Amino acid sequence: MARDQVDMTPIETREDLVAWFEAGSKPRSHFRIGTEHEKFAFTVEGYNPVPYEGRRGIRALLEGMQHLLGWEPIVEAGNIIGLFDVTGGGAISLEPGGQFELSGAPVETVHQTCSELMAHLAQVKEVARPLGIGFLGLGMIPTWSRAQIPMMPKGRYRIMTAYMPKVGKLGLDMMYRTCTVQTNIDYSSEADMVKKLRVSLALQPVATAMFANSPFTEGKPNGFLSFRSEIWRDTDPDRSGMLPWAFEPGMGFERYVDYALSVPMYFVKRGERYIDVAGQSFRDLMAGRLEGLPGEHATISDWANHVSTIFPEVRLKRYLEMRGADGGPWRRLPALPAYWVGILYDDDSLQAAWDLVKDWTAAERQNLRDEVPRRGFAATIAGQSVLQLAKTTIALAENGLARRRRLDARGQDERRYLRPIEDYVARGITPADELLAKFHGPWEGSVEPVFKEYAY
Repeated sequence: MARDQVDMTPIETREDLVAWFEAGSKPRSHFRIGTEHEKFAFTVEGYNPVPYEGRRGIRALLEGMQHLLGWEPIVEAGNIIGLFDVTGGGAISLEPGGQFELSGAPVETVHQTCSELMAHLAQVKEVARPLGIGFLGLGMIPTWSRAQIPMMPKGRYRIMTAYMPKVGKLGLDMMYRTCTVQTNIDYSSEADMVKKLRVSLALQPVATAMFANSPFTEGKPNGFLSFRSEIWRDTDPDRSGMLPWAFEPGMGFERYVDYALSVPMYFVKRGERYIDVAGQSFRDLMAGRLEGLPGEHATISDWANHVSTIFPEVRLKRYLEMRGADGGPWRRLPALPAYWVGILYDDDSLQAAWDLVKDWTAAERQNLRDEVPRRGFAATIAGQSVLQLAKTTIALAENGLARRRRLDARGQDERRYLRPIEDYVARGITPADELLAKFHGPWEGSVEPVFKEYAY
């Protein structure tokens, strides 16, 4: 989430929370695509992490971007921590270890997503080059230890950093050492949300395999194709996972509200101040009984912020967020929205995808989720390999995008953005397999060439 919400309307009842999700429903003509991607900032000399402070630090980078773009700065305790485009709705924000994130504006076509991405990377490079900063598109930083990585000056990250080791072994790795690309998809009604949520949850491991791109930790192969995805399996079971209950009868906004209410809070924000209430209950905040803040009642802002601290494979906000993919090189980033838009925004493709996954059991879906980080395309469910599922679902996406018929200035539709992942699927390898082949071959057992070959 690029910036914390500010809406101090009090929340009185559970129905208010349900209504907040319902308000996300929009007519199909208003459906948009949001794409978010994170990238590692590194020093061009020595390939080291970039500190926040200093002449060549992250602050200087953000200040340079503000000067170039004229976007509104997001400031916390005197530190610039992001930028917001008041007119277009896009934002630039910092992840805990200085990963640089573009939260794209809601756009109508994948062509616009691609244009936005190209413009952003050109702008970032213009500011970063004189600072000696480069950017790497990978799912996990392939070299640095956690101890080497600086913490960005954001109050919510201080609270999360203290809490993570209490609930899982790898939460700090998630925060400081991983990067993702995500796509946000709209829904027209509760029923539409449920169908899209179920299809995308079931297929999320397929996307994880297609974009798997994190096979190295601290200079060596880590035994996984997507270690970023493996990290999520031991981050915080209260707030991550495959949401098996979403496939049960009666699923809807209310069921998701009850789930979100059962997830412990991280913080309450008042003004610029983050108040640590980690592990405490949102229900208590609604009732004015929160241990850390007696008498304080919940607001819409509190709910929006709380929902943004829940991390299942697909997250419901006032849209659906696809969270299964590793970050990667710029060419591959528009492939993620193209894949999900082709499947989820076309009725025939959505129905065909549902027919494909509807008989899978919760245990089978979980097993697939557990296998994919290590096995990639070789993982199986219900007698099918993930490679077969990738081929089948890419074909559904192709058909959906062809029927959408959103043409660019040259008369081409959005199917061309699928090519980078189609290429891997045709060869039967994940991007991580390609990285490992280079490591064991031309790179001669070093990961350092990745900073040249895979930089933006």
